[in-house]
Amino acid sequence: MAPIKECSTIAEKSHGETDDVTTSGIGYSNLTLQPEDSIFRLFGEFMADSSPDAINLSIGAYRGNDGKPWVLPVVKKAKEILLRDPQANHEYLPLEGLTSFNEAAAKLILGENSPAILEKRYAAVQTVSGTGANRIAAEFFAKFRPSATVYITNPTWGNHKKIFMAAGLPIIEYEYWNPKTRSINHAQVLATLKTALPGSIFLLHACAHNPTGLDPTHRQWQEIADIMESRNLNPFFDCAYQGFASGDLDTDAWAVRYFVVRGFNVICAQSFSKNFGLYAERTGCLVGIFGDEEVARMAKSQFAYLLRCSISHAPGFGANIVDIVFKNEALVREWKENLKEMSTRISQMREKVVQLLVELKTPGDWSHITSQIGMFSYTGLTMPQVAAIKMKFHVYMTDEGRASMAGLNEKNVENFAKAVDWVVRNA
Repeated sequence: MAPIKECSTIAEKSHGETDDVTTSGIGYSNLTLQPEDSIFRLFGEFMADSSPDAINLSIGAYRGNDGKPWVLPVVKKAKEILLRDPQANHEYLPLEGLTSFNEAAAKLILGENSPAILEKRYAAVQTVSGTGANRIAAEFFAKFRPSATVYITNPTWGNHKKIFMAAGLPIIEYEYWNPKTRSINHAQVLATLKTALPGSIFLLHACAHNPTGLDPTHRQWQEIADIMESRNLNPFFDCAYQGFASGDLDTDAWAVRYFVVRGFNVICAQSFSKNFGLYAERTGCLVGIFGDEEVARMAKSQFAYLLRCSISHAPGFGANIVDIVFKNEALVREWKENLKEMSTRISQMREKVVQLLVELKTPGDWSHITSQIGMFSYTGLTMPQVAAIKMKFHVYMTDEGRASMAGLNEKNVENFAKAVDWVVRNA
């Protein structure tokens, strides 16, 4: 009967004292309700909106001119090849993922003839898209740079801060967007670099900065690299839009390649969600470039260990699709055409918005919309204006005025411009 008495004593103690214990085990009275993710909440509001004029500019996913999700033609062909392959199966991948995919992903971001590739100074592992690559990188930094502070731009992609804080790393946000000029506050970026503690990690967007769509010029990247080199700062690149941003794979990889040539140890998170349209397949890669082949080999073993502790290894379907394309020159050419089509359509929407706002004589200078690049535009609309444009015109964008330009098309762009004009004048 002793066990029953002990359990009874514990149960009584849980009511009168602080131990959170129930008769069935440890309780969870300290739980709190986590706020709903703002992007997915906004998307849910759009889905529930029955207005035929509703415009979804919230979530970052490409839409064609018909407003519908677009499966890349090259992806359709790769899927057919995969389905016809008699050797295809569902066996486990190695811990580091699909080897040929990793090698091709590294060459994509670094270039076929990169010294890091030729000298085998790189480590690449497959991840659960770019988010997973960021998380593995954060755990890697927490393990081997535990005292380092991570600097992220303000604003930045919403998950960056959450991921690095979850890994236990201290975060400092610094001003990147100048709301008065609606451009990069480059002077503040340089000032932050000059005052950062040596050994700090700077999270840099390789291209199409999320959410502003504003990237440093080549000259500005060189200034950033000069200060980072002099102060022994570590670059970590997040590359979610290679080829999707400008339509050219090499152009969008310029910053990463420049830092590698300068001799930095570079770690880069890659996502294939946007440039292959594989959003739900969670296809990504984490690439590290180091001083020599032996360090790279050890780093890869650490990446694989961290993967094993979290997901064991990444899923195969999306990686196989990308791998099939990379291995076929004709499919690679078609993929580049698909990339150009997506980036061109988004650029056309940017130009159309500015044209319409000029025709409407909307107060303010809207040229920043066309100087930005990639999926998003940081419109400059205020929170009250964003609230008004949703309530009155059924236009859904984030509170800070970020708009996914892929949500615009020939059918709704005029309504959007008129809605912007109204809120600027009245809200």
